[in-house]
Amino acid sequence: MRSIAFADFLIGLGILFVLEGLIFAASPTWMRRAMKSALATPDNVLRVVGIGSAIGGLILIWLVRR
Repeated sequence: MRSIAFADFLIGLGILFVLEGLIFAASPTWMRRAMKSALATPDNVLRVVGIGSAIGGLILIWLVRR
């Protein structure tokens, strides 16, 4: 039996794949440039952006679930 939280997680993961796929389909050249830019970005900057994104996502989930 799946829990509601796990189902929500899978739905969120599916939405992530859909959005990422649409961005790749709409502008593959831009995505290629963005990936090259990410390779040139220092690790500490990527970590800060990743942590900020994760915190923003958690806040968004908390606000929606509240």
